[in-house]
Amino acid sequence: MEDKLIIAIIAQWLFIFCLAYYVMTNLQWYNYSFKRVLLMHHKIQWHFYYAILPLAAYIGIFFIPNQTGLYLLLALGALYFLGIVIWTIRLDKRLVFTSRVVKFFIILLIFMIINEILCFFLELESALLSLMALLFASVISKIYENTLLNRFIIIAKEKLDIMSNLTIISVTGSYGKTSIKNFLAQILREKYSVYATPRSVNTHTGIVADINKNLDYTTEIYIAEAGARLKGDIEVIAKFLNPQYAVIGEIGEQHLEYFKSLDNIVETKFELLQSARLKKAFVFGDNPKPSHLSLDTESKIRYFPDKVRNVNATLEGTTFELYINNQWYLFETMILGAFNVVNLSAAIYVGLELGLKIEEIQKSVKRIQPIPHRLNKIQTNQKIIIDDGFNGNLKGMKEAIRLCSLYQGRKIIVTPGIIESTKEANIELAEAIDKVFDIAIITGELNSKILASHIKTTQKIIIKDKSILEDMLKSCSQPNDLVLFSNDAPGYI
Repeated sequence: MEDKLIIAIIAQWLFIFCLAYYVMTNLQWYNYSFKRVLLMHHKIQWHFYYAILPLAAYIGIFFIPNQTGLYLLLALGALYFLGIVIWTIRLDKRLVFTSRVVKFFIILLIFMIINEILCFFLELESALLSLMALLFASVISKIYENTLLNRFIIIAKEKLDIMSNLTIISVTGSYGKTSIKNFLAQILREKYSVYATPRSVNTHTGIVADINKNLDYTTEIYIAEAGARLKGDIEVIAKFLNPQYAVIGEIGEQHLEYFKSLDNIVETKFELLQSARLKKAFVFGDNPKPSHLSLDTESKIRYFPDKVRNVNATLEGTTFELYINNQWYLFETMILGAFNVVNLSAAIYVGLELGLKIEEIQKSVKRIQPIPHRLNKIQTNQKIIIDDGFNGNLKGMKEAIRLCSLYQGRKIIVTPGIIESTKEANIELAEAIDKVFDIAIITGELNSKILASHIKTTQKIIIKDKSILEDMLKSCSQPNDLVLFSNDAPGYI
Protein backbone atom coordinates (compact mmCIF):
# COMPACT_ATOMS: atom_id res chain seq x y z
CA MET A 1 0.00 0.00 0.00
CA GLU A 2 2.81 2.39 0.91
CA ASP A 3 4.58 1.60 -2.38
CA LYS A 4 1.44 2.50 -4.32
CA LEU A 5 1.11 5.74 -2.36
CA ILE A 6 4.71 6.72 -3.13
CA ILE A 7 4.22 5.89 -6.83
CA ALA A 8 1.04 8.01 -6.91
CA ILE A 9 2.80 10.97 -5.25
CA ILE A 10 5.74 10.74 -7.68
CA ALA A 11 3.34 10.68 -10.66
CA GLN A 12 1.39 13.67 -9.26
CA TRP A 13 4.51 15.71 -8.63
CA LEU A 14 5.93 14.87 -12.03
CA PHE A 15 2.72 16.02 -13.70
CA ILE A 16 2.41 19.26 -11.71
CA PHE A 17 6.03 20.30 -12.23
CA CYS A 18 5.83 19.54 -15.96
CA LEU A 19 2.67 21.65 -16.20
CA ALA A 20 4.40 24.42 -14.23
CA TYR A 21 7.37 24.24 -16.60
CA TYR A 22 5.08 24.65 -19.61
CA VAL A 23 3.26 27.59 -18.01
CA MET A 24 6.45 29.40 -16.99
CA THR A 25 8.06 28.92 -20.41
CA ASN A 26 5.08 30.58 -22.08
CA LEU A 27 4.91 33.36 -19.51
CA GLN A 28 8.60 34.15 -20.01
CA TRP A 29 8.07 34.42 -23.78
CA TYR A 30 5.21 36.88 -23.29
CA ASN A 31 6.71 39.07 -20.57
CA TYR A 32 4.86 37.23 -17.76
CA SER A 33 1.45 38.35 -19.01
CA PHE A 34 -1.27 35.70 -18.55
CA LYS A 35 -3.52 37.73 -20.87
CA ARG A 36 -1.01 37.59 -23.72
CA VAL A 37 -0.31 33.89 -23.16
CA LEU A 38 -4.01 33.01 -23.20
CA LEU A 39 -5.32 35.40 -25.87
CA MET A 40 -2.38 36.43 -28.05
CA HIS A 41 -0.26 33.29 -28.32
CA HIS A 42 1.03 32.60 -31.83
CA LYS A 43 0.57 28.83 -31.39
CA ILE A 44 -2.59 28.68 -29.32
CA GLN A 45 -3.04 24.98 -30.21
CA TRP A 46 -0.11 24.18 -27.93
CA HIS A 47 -2.29 25.05 -24.94
CA PHE A 48 -4.71 22.29 -25.96
CA TYR A 49 -2.01 19.64 -26.42
CA TYR A 50 0.25 20.55 -23.50
CA ALA A 51 -2.17 21.95 -20.90
CA ILE A 52 -5.92 21.46 -21.46
CA LEU A 53 -5.86 17.84 -22.69
CA PRO A 54 -3.34 16.57 -20.08
CA LEU A 55 -5.20 18.47 -17.34
CA ALA A 56 -8.54 16.95 -18.36
CA ALA A 57 -6.96 13.47 -18.34
CA TYR A 58 -5.36 14.14 -14.93
CA ILE A 59 -8.69 15.15 -13.39
CA GLY A 60 -10.61 12.35 -15.13
CA ILE A 61 -8.28 9.67 -13.77
CA PHE A 62 -9.51 10.29 -10.22
CA PHE A 63 -12.97 9.09 -11.16
CA ILE A 64 -11.53 5.69 -12.12
CA PRO A 65 -11.28 2.85 -9.54
CA ASN A 66 -8.09 2.74 -7.46
CA GLN A 67 -5.85 0.13 -9.10
CA THR A 68 -6.63 1.11 -12.70
CA GLY A 69 -6.53 4.81 -11.82
CA LEU A 70 -3.10 4.42 -10.23
CA TYR A 71 -1.63 2.80 -13.34
CA LEU A 72 -3.23 5.42 -15.57
CA LEU A 73 -1.86 8.21 -13.37
CA LEU A 74 1.62 6.72 -13.58
CA ALA A 75 1.32 6.37 -17.36
CA LEU A 76 0.01 9.93 -17.71
CA GLY A 77 2.87 11.33 -15.61
CA ALA A 78 5.46 9.47 -17.69
CA LEU A 79 3.88 10.37 -21.04
CA TYR A 80 3.41 14.01 -20.08
CA PHE A 81 7.02 14.23 -18.91
CA LEU A 82 8.19 12.69 -22.19
CA GLY A 83 5.96 15.06 -24.18
CA ILE A 84 7.30 18.15 -22.39
CA VAL A 85 10.90 16.96 -22.87
CA ILE A 86 10.38 16.48 -26.63
CA TRP A 87 8.57 19.84 -26.87
CA THR A 88 11.45 21.55 -25.05
CA ILE A 89 14.13 19.93 -27.23
CA ARG A 90 12.41 21.29 -30.35
CA LEU A 91 12.30 24.85 -29.00
CA ASP A 92 15.01 27.32 -29.96
CA LYS A 93 13.99 29.63 -27.11
CA ARG A 94 13.80 27.52 -23.97
CA LEU A 95 12.98 28.53 -20.43
CA VAL A 96 15.79 30.54 -18.85
CA PHE A 97 16.08 29.84 -15.13
CA THR A 98 16.24 33.45 -13.97
CA SER A 99 15.92 34.30 -10.29
CA ARG A 100 12.20 34.90 -10.87
CA VAL A 101 11.70 31.43 -12.34
CA VAL A 102 13.77 29.74 -9.65
CA LYS A 103 11.79 31.54 -6.91
CA PHE A 104 8.53 30.40 -8.51
CA PHE A 105 9.60 26.76 -8.46
CA ILE A 106 10.79 27.08 -4.85
CA ILE A 107 7.40 28.53 -3.86
CA LEU A 108 5.66 25.71 -5.76
CA LEU A 109 7.82 23.13 -4.00
CA ILE A 110 6.90 24.58 -0.60
CA PHE A 111 3.17 24.51 -1.40
CA MET A 112 3.43 20.94 -2.72
CA ILE A 113 5.09 19.81 0.52
CA ILE A 114 2.47 21.63 2.61
CA ASN A 115 -0.27 20.03 0.50
CA GLU A 116 1.11 16.52 1.10
CA ILE A 117 1.46 17.10 4.85
CA LEU A 118 -2.07 18.47 5.22
CA CYS A 119 -3.58 15.71 3.10
CA PHE A 120 -1.72 13.07 5.12
CA PHE A 121 -2.98 14.29 8.49
CA LEU A 122 -6.49 15.14 7.27
CA GLU A 123 -6.69 11.90 5.24
CA LEU A 124 -7.58 13.73 2.03
CA GLU A 125 -6.80 12.88 -1.59
CA SER A 126 -3.75 15.03 -2.43
CA ALA A 127 -3.71 14.69 -6.21
CA LEU A 128 -6.50 17.12 -7.11
CA LEU A 129 -5.51 19.49 -4.32
CA SER A 130 -2.00 19.61 -5.79
CA LEU A 131 -3.53 21.68 -8.61
CA MET A 132 -4.42 24.24 -5.95
CA ALA A 133 -0.76 24.24 -4.91
CA LEU A 134 0.14 25.29 -8.47
CA LEU A 135 -2.53 28.01 -8.41
CA PHE A 136 -1.42 29.33 -5.01
CA ALA A 137 2.24 29.30 -6.10
CA SER A 138 1.36 31.35 -9.20
CA VAL A 139 -0.60 33.92 -7.17
CA ILE A 140 2.00 34.23 -4.39
CA SER A 141 4.82 34.46 -6.93
CA LYS A 142 2.99 37.26 -8.76
CA ILE A 143 2.36 39.19 -5.53
CA TYR A 144 5.98 38.73 -4.46
CA GLU A 145 7.36 39.90 -7.84
CA ASN A 146 5.09 42.97 -7.85
CA THR A 147 6.20 43.88 -4.32
CA LEU A 148 9.82 43.42 -5.33
CA LEU A 149 9.32 45.50 -8.49
CA ASN A 150 7.81 48.39 -6.52
CA ARG A 151 10.85 48.36 -4.24
CA PHE A 152 13.22 48.28 -7.23
CA ILE A 153 11.35 51.22 -8.81
CA ILE A 154 11.92 53.29 -5.68
CA ILE A 155 15.63 52.39 -5.63
CA ALA A 156 16.04 53.22 -9.34
CA LYS A 157 14.22 56.54 -8.90
CA GLU A 158 16.46 57.44 -5.96
CA LYS A 159 19.52 56.62 -8.07
CA LEU A 160 18.33 58.89 -10.90
CA ASP A 161 17.62 61.67 -8.38
CA ILE A 162 21.19 61.41 -7.06
CA MET A 163 22.52 61.65 -10.65
CA SER A 164 21.08 65.15 -11.03
CA ASN A 165 23.40 66.08 -13.93
CA LEU A 166 22.49 63.00 -15.97
CA THR A 167 21.02 63.70 -19.41
CA ILE A 168 18.39 61.13 -20.39
CA ILE A 169 17.38 60.43 -23.98
CA SER A 170 14.49 58.06 -24.62
CA VAL A 171 13.86 56.48 -28.02
CA THR A 172 10.69 54.85 -29.34
CA GLY A 173 8.99 54.05 -32.65
CA SER A 174 7.48 51.09 -34.47
CA TYR A 175 10.63 50.53 -36.52
CA GLY A 176 14.28 51.32 -35.99
CA LYS A 177 14.27 52.34 -32.33
CA THR A 178 17.04 49.91 -31.38
CA SER A 179 19.12 51.08 -34.36
CA ILE A 180 18.62 54.76 -33.47
CA LYS A 181 19.62 54.00 -29.88
CA ASN A 182 22.81 52.24 -30.96
CA PHE A 183 23.75 54.84 -33.60
CA LEU A 184 23.16 57.62 -31.09
CA ALA A 185 25.28 55.93 -28.41
CA GLN A 186 28.21 55.47 -30.82
CA ILE A 187 28.04 59.10 -32.01
CA LEU A 188 27.71 60.66 -28.55
CA ARG A 189 30.66 58.64 -27.20
CA GLU A 190 32.86 61.03 -29.21
CA LYS A 191 32.33 63.56 -26.43
CA TYR A 192 30.46 62.03 -23.49
CA SER A 193 30.36 59.07 -21.15
CA VAL A 194 27.33 57.25 -22.56
CA TYR A 195 25.35 54.23 -21.41
CA ALA A 196 22.45 52.75 -23.42
CA THR A 197 19.99 50.03 -22.47
CA PRO A 198 21.42 46.72 -23.75
CA ARG A 199 20.01 44.60 -26.58
CA SER A 200 16.23 45.15 -26.85
CA VAL A 201 15.58 46.01 -23.20
CA ASN A 202 12.66 48.43 -23.55
CA THR A 203 9.99 47.71 -20.93
CA HIS A 204 9.46 49.61 -17.69
CA THR A 205 10.53 46.56 -15.69
CA GLY A 206 13.62 46.02 -17.85
CA ILE A 207 14.67 49.68 -17.64
CA VAL A 208 14.28 49.70 -13.84
CA ALA A 209 16.46 46.58 -13.53
CA ASP A 210 19.02 48.03 -15.96
CA ILE A 211 19.34 51.26 -13.99
CA ASN A 212 19.82 49.43 -10.70
CA LYS A 213 22.34 46.91 -12.04
CA ASN A 214 24.25 48.64 -14.82
CA LEU A 215 23.96 52.44 -14.83
CA ASP A 216 27.26 53.83 -13.54
CA TYR A 217 27.22 56.99 -11.44
CA THR A 218 29.85 58.54 -13.74
CA THR A 219 27.56 58.28 -16.79
CA GLU A 220 26.78 61.61 -18.44
CA ILE A 221 24.15 60.47 -20.94
CA TYR A 222 21.69 57.60 -20.51
CA ILE A 223 19.86 56.40 -23.64
CA ALA A 224 16.77 54.27 -22.95
CA GLU A 225 14.68 52.47 -25.53
CA ALA A 226 10.93 52.54 -24.83
CA GLY A 227 8.69 49.77 -26.18
CA ALA A 228 5.00 49.02 -25.75
CA ARG A 229 2.34 46.38 -26.24
CA LEU A 230 -0.55 48.41 -24.77
CA LYS A 231 -1.61 52.04 -24.50
CA GLY A 232 -0.05 53.58 -21.41
CA ASP A 233 3.14 51.48 -21.48
CA ILE A 234 5.29 54.34 -22.80
CA GLU A 235 3.57 56.90 -20.58
CA VAL A 236 4.77 54.91 -17.55
CA ILE A 237 8.36 54.97 -18.89
CA ALA A 238 8.18 58.69 -19.77
CA LYS A 239 6.92 59.67 -16.32
CA PHE A 240 9.47 57.42 -14.62
CA LEU A 241 12.54 58.62 -16.57
CA ASN A 242 11.37 62.16 -17.40
CA PRO A 243 13.89 62.36 -20.28
CA GLN A 244 15.16 65.75 -21.42
CA TYR A 245 15.24 64.51 -25.02
CA ALA A 246 12.84 62.21 -26.86
CA VAL A 247 13.22 60.53 -30.23
CA ILE A 248 10.22 59.04 -32.04
CA GLY A 249 11.26 57.02 -35.08
CA GLU A 250 8.99 55.77 -37.83
CA ILE A 251 5.51 54.72 -36.70
CA GLY A 252 3.58 52.04 -38.57
CA GLU A 253 1.26 49.06 -38.17
CA GLN A 254 3.64 47.03 -36.01
CA HIS A 255 2.08 44.98 -33.15
CA LEU A 256 -1.34 45.69 -34.66
CA GLU A 257 -2.77 42.60 -32.95
CA TYR A 258 -2.19 44.31 -29.59
CA PHE A 259 -3.07 47.92 -30.44
CA LYS A 260 -5.98 47.17 -32.83
CA SER A 261 -5.53 50.41 -34.82
CA LEU A 262 -2.83 52.73 -36.15
CA ASP A 263 -4.37 55.61 -34.16
CA ASN A 264 -3.75 53.68 -30.92
CA ILE A 265 -0.14 53.05 -31.95
CA VAL A 266 0.42 56.75 -32.71
CA GLU A 267 -1.16 57.82 -29.40
CA THR A 268 1.05 55.35 -27.52
CA LYS A 269 4.33 56.38 -29.17
CA PHE A 270 3.64 60.07 -28.55
CA GLU A 271 3.19 59.31 -24.83
CA LEU A 272 6.97 59.71 -24.71
CA LEU A 273 6.49 63.48 -24.90
CA GLN A 274 4.75 63.50 -21.50
CA SER A 275 8.10 63.91 -19.77
CA ALA A 276 8.04 66.73 -17.21
CA ARG A 277 11.61 67.74 -18.19
CA LEU A 278 11.27 67.59 -21.96
CA LYS A 279 13.52 70.09 -23.73
CA LYS A 280 13.47 68.80 -27.30
CA ALA A 281 11.78 66.00 -29.24
CA PHE A 282 12.98 64.60 -32.55
CA VAL A 283 10.13 63.04 -34.55
CA PHE A 284 10.16 61.30 -37.94
CA GLY A 285 8.54 63.78 -40.30
CA ASP A 286 6.23 61.35 -42.12
CA ASN A 287 4.61 60.03 -38.93
CA PRO A 288 0.89 60.56 -38.37
CA LYS A 289 0.30 63.09 -35.58
CA PRO A 290 -2.03 62.68 -32.60
CA SER A 291 -4.80 65.26 -32.34
CA HIS A 292 -4.13 66.24 -28.73
CA LEU A 293 -0.61 67.76 -29.05
CA SER A 294 -0.40 71.04 -27.14
CA LEU A 295 1.22 74.13 -28.65
CA ASP A 296 3.96 73.94 -25.99
CA THR A 297 4.79 70.33 -26.90
CA GLU A 298 4.59 71.07 -30.63
CA SER A 299 7.10 73.91 -30.21
CA LYS A 300 9.65 71.44 -28.81
CA ILE A 301 9.48 69.08 -31.80
CA ARG A 302 12.06 68.94 -34.58
CA TYR A 303 11.06 66.74 -37.49
CA PHE A 304 13.66 64.60 -39.24
CA PRO A 305 15.18 64.18 -41.72
CA ASP A 306 14.91 67.80 -42.88
CA LYS A 307 16.38 67.40 -46.39
CA VAL A 308 18.24 64.39 -47.77
CA ARG A 309 19.70 63.78 -51.22
CA ASN A 310 22.00 61.42 -53.14
CA VAL A 311 21.20 58.34 -51.07
CA ASN A 312 23.22 55.37 -52.33
CA ALA A 313 22.69 52.11 -50.44
CA THR A 314 24.53 48.98 -51.61
CA LEU A 315 25.84 45.76 -50.11
CA GLU A 316 29.10 47.60 -49.38
CA GLY A 317 27.61 50.46 -47.33
CA THR A 318 25.56 53.65 -47.57
CA THR A 319 26.29 57.27 -48.50
CA PHE A 320 23.95 60.25 -48.32
CA GLU A 321 23.88 64.02 -48.00
CA LEU A 322 22.04 65.86 -45.22
CA TYR A 323 21.06 69.53 -45.24
CA ILE A 324 22.24 71.16 -42.00
CA ASN A 325 22.47 74.87 -41.21
CA ASN A 326 21.95 75.92 -44.84
CA GLN A 327 24.63 73.56 -46.17
CA TRP A 328 24.82 70.03 -47.59
CA TYR A 329 27.08 67.56 -45.75
CA LEU A 330 28.18 64.14 -47.01
CA PHE A 331 27.96 61.13 -44.69
CA GLU A 332 29.44 57.68 -45.34
CA THR A 333 28.73 54.58 -43.29
CA MET A 334 29.21 50.81 -43.21
CA ILE A 335 25.56 50.48 -42.16
CA LEU A 336 23.40 48.80 -44.81
CA GLY A 337 19.92 49.86 -45.89
CA ALA A 338 18.47 53.08 -47.30
CA PHE A 339 15.95 53.22 -44.43
CA ASN A 340 18.85 53.60 -42.00
CA VAL A 341 19.46 57.08 -43.43
CA VAL A 342 16.37 58.13 -41.47
CA ASN A 343 17.65 56.45 -38.29
CA LEU A 344 21.13 57.95 -38.72
CA SER A 345 19.70 61.42 -39.35
CA ALA A 346 17.87 61.27 -36.00
CA ALA A 347 21.14 60.41 -34.23
CA ILE A 348 22.97 63.17 -36.14
CA TYR A 349 20.43 65.84 -35.14
CA VAL A 350 20.56 64.80 -31.47
CA GLY A 351 24.37 64.89 -31.61
CA LEU A 352 24.27 68.44 -32.97
CA GLU A 353 21.77 69.44 -30.26
CA LEU A 354 24.17 68.15 -27.60
CA GLY A 355 27.13 70.13 -28.88
CA LEU A 356 29.03 67.85 -31.25
CA LYS A 357 30.59 69.42 -34.33
CA ILE A 358 29.46 68.25 -37.76
CA GLU A 359 33.00 67.11 -38.61
CA GLU A 360 33.08 64.97 -35.45
CA ILE A 361 29.74 63.42 -36.34
CA GLN A 362 30.85 62.69 -39.92
CA LYS A 363 33.88 60.78 -38.62
CA SER A 364 31.76 58.95 -36.07
CA VAL A 365 29.12 57.94 -38.63
CA LYS A 366 31.88 56.52 -40.82
CA ARG A 367 33.08 54.36 -37.90
CA ILE A 368 29.67 53.17 -36.69
CA GLN A 369 29.67 49.39 -36.35
CA PRO A 370 26.79 47.33 -37.75
CA ILE A 371 24.30 46.12 -35.17
CA PRO A 372 24.02 42.32 -34.82
CA HIS A 373 20.95 40.82 -36.55
CA ARG A 374 20.06 44.09 -38.28
CA LEU A 375 21.24 43.95 -41.91
CA ASN A 376 24.57 42.60 -40.74
CA LYS A 377 26.76 41.31 -43.60
CA ILE A 378 28.91 38.28 -42.82
CA GLN A 379 31.19 36.40 -45.22
CA THR A 380 31.77 32.82 -44.12
CA ASN A 381 32.11 29.29 -45.57
CA GLN A 382 32.25 30.64 -49.14
CA LYS A 383 28.86 32.29 -48.66
CA ILE A 384 27.57 35.80 -48.04
CA ILE A 385 25.21 35.90 -45.07
CA ILE A 386 22.89 38.87 -44.56
CA ASP A 387 21.69 38.60 -40.96
CA ASP A 388 18.51 40.65 -40.71
CA GLY A 389 16.95 38.47 -38.04
CA PHE A 390 15.67 41.28 -35.83
CA ASN A 391 13.99 43.24 -38.62
CA GLY A 392 10.27 42.49 -38.55
CA ASN A 393 8.62 45.23 -40.61
CA LEU A 394 7.66 45.27 -44.28
CA LYS A 395 9.62 48.38 -45.26
CA GLY A 396 12.86 47.11 -43.74
CA MET A 397 12.43 43.59 -45.09
CA LYS A 398 11.77 44.89 -48.62
CA GLU A 399 14.91 47.04 -48.43
CA ALA A 400 16.92 43.95 -47.44
CA ILE A 401 15.44 42.15 -50.44
CA ARG A 402 16.34 45.09 -52.70
CA LEU A 403 19.94 45.00 -51.46
CA CYS A 404 20.09 41.26 -52.13
CA SER A 405 18.84 41.85 -55.68
CA LEU A 406 22.12 43.70 -56.35
CA TYR A 407 24.02 40.43 -55.88
CA GLN A 408 24.71 38.56 -59.14
CA GLY A 409 24.84 34.99 -57.78
CA ARG A 410 22.21 32.61 -56.39
CA LYS A 411 20.10 33.97 -53.56
CA ILE A 412 18.29 32.18 -50.71
CA ILE A 413 15.93 33.76 -48.17
CA VAL A 414 14.99 32.25 -44.80
CA THR A 415 11.92 33.89 -43.27
CA PRO A 416 8.71 33.29 -41.29
CA GLY A 417 7.17 36.36 -42.93
CA ILE A 418 5.95 39.32 -40.89
CA ILE A 419 4.73 38.18 -37.49
CA GLU A 420 2.72 41.06 -36.06
CA SER A 421 1.20 42.59 -39.17
CA THR A 422 -1.54 42.18 -41.77
CA LYS A 423 -2.26 39.56 -44.42
CA GLU A 424 -1.76 42.24 -47.09
CA ALA A 425 1.74 43.01 -45.81
CA ASN A 426 2.73 39.34 -46.05
CA ILE A 427 1.34 39.12 -49.59
CA GLU A 428 3.42 42.16 -50.58
CA LEU A 429 6.47 40.54 -48.98
CA ALA A 430 5.86 37.28 -50.87
CA GLU A 431 5.64 39.15 -54.18
CA ALA A 432 8.95 40.91 -53.45
CA ILE A 433 10.61 37.57 -52.60
CA ASP A 434 9.30 36.05 -55.82
CA LYS A 435 11.13 38.64 -57.95
CA VAL A 436 14.58 38.20 -56.37
CA PHE A 437 15.32 34.82 -54.78
CA ASP A 438 16.07 31.41 -56.20
CA ILE A 439 15.01 29.58 -53.04
CA ALA A 440 12.65 30.67 -50.24
CA ILE A 441 12.79 28.69 -46.99
CA ILE A 442 9.63 29.51 -45.03
CA THR A 443 9.92 28.78 -41.31
CA GLY A 444 7.05 28.29 -38.87
CA GLU A 445 3.35 27.83 -39.50
CA LEU A 446 1.94 31.31 -38.90
CA ASN A 447 2.39 32.76 -42.40
CA SER A 448 3.41 29.67 -44.37
CA LYS A 449 0.16 29.34 -46.34
CA ILE A 450 -0.02 33.03 -47.29
CA LEU A 451 3.63 33.16 -48.37
CA ALA A 452 3.57 29.84 -50.22
CA SER A 453 0.43 30.73 -52.18
CA HIS A 454 1.87 34.05 -53.40
CA ILE A 455 5.42 32.91 -54.17
CA LYS A 456 5.00 31.60 -57.70
CA THR A 457 8.39 31.21 -59.42
CA THR A 458 10.86 30.92 -56.53
CA GLN A 459 11.47 27.39 -55.24
CA LYS A 460 9.66 27.04 -51.89
CA ILE A 461 10.73 24.94 -48.92
CA ILE A 462 8.46 24.97 -45.85
CA ILE A 463 9.86 23.79 -42.52
CA LYS A 464 7.74 23.71 -39.38
CA ASP A 465 10.60 22.63 -37.13
CA LYS A 466 13.51 25.08 -37.10
CA SER A 467 15.84 22.44 -35.68
CA ILE A 468 16.28 21.06 -39.22
CA LEU A 469 17.07 24.46 -40.76
CA GLU A 470 20.86 24.06 -40.66
CA ASP A 471 20.74 20.68 -42.41
CA MET A 472 18.28 22.07 -44.95
CA LEU A 473 20.61 24.97 -45.78
CA LYS A 474 23.56 22.62 -46.19
CA SER A 475 21.62 20.48 -48.64
CA CYS A 476 20.17 23.26 -50.82
CA SER A 477 22.93 25.91 -50.80
CA GLN A 478 26.09 26.13 -52.91
CA PRO A 479 29.43 28.00 -52.65
CA ASN A 480 29.10 31.75 -53.35
CA ASP A 481 25.38 31.80 -52.52
CA LEU A 482 23.90 34.78 -50.72
CA VAL A 483 21.65 33.80 -47.79
CA LEU A 484 19.30 36.35 -46.21
CA PHE A 485 17.92 35.60 -42.74
CA SER A 486 14.88 37.87 -42.63
CA ASN A 487 12.93 38.31 -39.37
CA ASP A 488 14.25 35.17 -37.72
CA ALA A 489 11.34 34.51 -35.35
CA PRO A 490 11.69 32.07 -32.42
CA GLY A 491 10.22 28.60 -32.64
CA TYR A 492 7.05 29.36 -30.67
CA ILE A 493 5.94 31.57 -33.60
